[in-house]
Amino acid sequence: MPTESGSWAAARQTKQKRKSNSLTLKRTNSSEQERPSLHRDMLEGQDSKLPSSVRNTLLELFGQIEREFENLYIENLELRREIDTLNERLAVEGQAIDGAELSKGQMKTKASHSTSQLSQKLKTTYKASTSKIVSSFKTTTSRAICQLVKEYVGHRDGLWDVSVTRTQPVVLGTASADHTALLWSIETGKCLTKYVGHAGSVNSIKFHPTDQIALTASGDQTAHIWRYVVQLPTPLPSADTSISAEEEVDFSDKDELDADGDISSDCPTVRVPITSLKSHQGVVIAADWLVGGKQAVTASWDRTANLYDVETSELVHSLTGHDQELTHCCTHPTQRLVVTSSRDTTFRLWDFRDPSIHSVNVFQGHTDTVTSAVFTVGDNVVSGSDDRTVKVWDLKNMRSPIATIRTDSAVNRISVSVGQRIIALPHDNRQVRLFDMSGVRLARLPRSNRQGHRRMVCCSAWSEDHPTCNLFTCGFDRQAIGWNINIPALLQEK
Repeated sequence: MPTESGSWAAARQTKQKRKSNSLTLKRTNSSEQERPSLHRDMLEGQDSKLPSSVRNTLLELFGQIEREFENLYIENLELRREIDTLNERLAVEGQAIDGAELSKGQMKTKASHSTSQLSQKLKTTYKASTSKIVSSFKTTTSRAICQLVKEYVGHRDGLWDVSVTRTQPVVLGTASADHTALLWSIETGKCLTKYVGHAGSVNSIKFHPTDQIALTASGDQTAHIWRYVVQLPTPLPSADTSISAEEEVDFSDKDELDADGDISSDCPTVRVPITSLKSHQGVVIAADWLVGGKQAVTASWDRTANLYDVETSELVHSLTGHDQELTHCCTHPTQRLVVTSSRDTTFRLWDFRDPSIHSVNVFQGHTDTVTSAVFTVGDNVVSGSDDRTVKVWDLKNMRSPIATIRTDSAVNRISVSVGQRIIALPHDNRQVRLFDMSGVRLARLPRSNRQGHRRMVCCSAWSEDHPTCNLFTCGFDRQAIGWNINIPALLQEK
């Protein structure tokens, strides 16, 4: 009668162990359904000053914690069994190779490699499970600290950029793929002005530091400078905008908002710019004002950035060096510095503080497209990338980042609050997260079927001057959203 080989016997033993373990899992899962009721029965007789709804929520959370850790424990046992099985198989295979035993060093190397792989799997599983538990605790806190105030709906296509004026009256500006830019009353959500001078998608909007002038960049290979005059409407008494259970609409399967009612159609319209900047040979993806507002910089898919004199529309400098299309440009709030980002995984710092010469520094800190790089009021640059990281750099020493934020989705156009230095990260996965400059996560903006963005979030912008809304976001769901971030509470939670 033939005998089983050592490796076949080990495989059979492994199969039997997995089968017995699956039976254990079934028994465990069947008993999980009984635990919440047991917890409630045990605590019903105890005196408590907590409301019943709060107690029930806590019981559900603790039950979830127990189930998660029990699953982790079971997975841990299974992984340990697999490690033991692998070690046994390695020992058997070590005796069968070329009829001779492997050296102890080779055996140890193989076993160590297999063990390290399983250990890494165990760590990943543990982190994923515990993060779900932690996020369930943070949800209530985030909703109290970050509240949706107003939605700005009127564009007929996705929004690329959002910006807030730096002068009175404080209004909101949005740039859209529908070839228009709109100005909004922050309080009422009413459209105040509509700019229709571009022949292509409007990719960015920035306001002049002192005058009622806007700068927009477009897919028509130009950037326009145009003047606006707005009169803010009188705010109406605040009404209850919450959605009842009967009125709740599920947007999970809906790709777009209803575009039949275009509320921007009755806005005052601006059709002709003061100045048109025309030197690029490709899409102009972004534009910004240099400090003082006498010069403007544009970034294009033709791999260049251009510096213009606003009064004469003349090209002052053409900034070349990027190997692929540019994705963004930003200027320093108090110094003549420009940072450009590109699909070539780099961002470049251009120094125009000396009128006679300009210097450039190249920074290679990412492994994928750098979607944006922005200055802070201090001596920092913050860069975001499609490699799912955000990095904080010190202008005095740019050799390596002083903080790295790792996320689970590509990061789009970021913004940093001037006063509190909080970074807002808009993501491809519809989330918006807040971090401090040291890389500590502070909050996630609430998102559900009733509020938040329903498609990719493209941009964020802070406002330091408005009492109600201090953060704005926009996305491909055709809307911008104004949020009230309780910053003192946010920092206290930290």
